[in-house]
This record gives sequence, structure tokens and C-alpha cells, in this order.
Amino acid sequence: MGSARVNKSLPLQVAAICYRRRGTAVEFLLVNTNGGNKWTFPKGSTDARLSHSQAAEREAAEEAGAIGTIEPRHFHLYLHSKGVFWQPGGVQEFVVKAFLMEVHQMRRPDEANRRPTWVSPAEAKRRLAKGREVKYSHELETVIDRALERIQFHHELWGAYPGARNVRPASSKDPIAEAVWP
Repeated sequence: MGSARVNKSLPLQVAAICYRRRGTAVEFLLVNTNGGNKWTFPKGSTDARLSHSQAAEREAAEEAGAIGTIEPRHFHLYLHSKGVFWQPGGVQEFVVKAFLMEVHQMRRPDEANRRPTWVSPAEAKRRLAKGREVKYSHELETVIDRALERIQFHHELWGAYPGARNVRPASSKDPIAEAVWP
């Protein structure tokens, strides 16, 4: 008789992969982790009263002050860890659902220690890898690559047609070039 299989599922979190277009370039919005020594995407726990995309959108507003259009379905799943093996509680892994969010506006984040920062895809990969085990930095690198593929697909699909969805009127001033807080 075989041994019983134990099903150990990992806790779930949601992340908003926030981006903006700067001409033909794309930039990603990163925030500091709670400890302040690493960079990450705005992410957090799910909420029974919200869809997973709404929970990710909430995290973007709370941690980064980002407001925009979030996709209703996740585009990628990745592994993330918290903690260190030499401290009480050790390392805990999470499965993270990644939702793409185009940012249209910035406001003051609810969490002041997060320091939201716009960076190029290459710089995002570099910052996300710093201080992480290779396994997790590769996970985050894949998130950036998949996001870029999806953004390019959206641009080709919707940007080529007159009356493309969610198109904002052209203006000479970029509303998210600089965050201005009261």
C-alpha cells in the first residue's frame, strides 16, 4: 500500500504590475519592501469582499499611490518568499497572482515608507534581483518579460485602431510624469 499524499498549498497573494508608457518605452513602478532593503511590486493579501484584481488594485493605491486600469484576469503566477531562515518563523513562500495595471494617475501612498519609483524594464530586473535568492529573482524577471509581451500585444491590438479602448485624449502634459501631493 502506498503512502498518502499530503497536499500542501501555499498561501496566495496578489500583485499589481504597474506600468506606464513613455513614448515607445515602458516603465514599471516598484516600491520598497516593508523592511526597506528590497524592491518589489505592490502586493498583498486577498480579501473575501474583493475580486483578486480589485485586491491588487487596492495594493497599488495603498503602497504606491497608483491609480489606473487593472486587467480583470491575472497574466502570470510566480513564487515569492518572505522572511529569512535564521529568524523566528523562517522563510515562507507565497504564490502570487500578477495583474497588469496601466497607471493613469499618482497620489500620495498610504504607506509612506514604500518610496514608489518608476524604472525601465532592465532597471526593474536589476532592482528586483538585488538581495534575493536566484530562484526568486528569476521568477520576478519572468514577470517583467511576460508583462512586456502583454503590453506589446495590447499596443498592437488596440493601438492600431481608431477609437481604441481606454484611449485618453492627447495632451501636452503627462499626468503621471511627476507625482504632486497636497
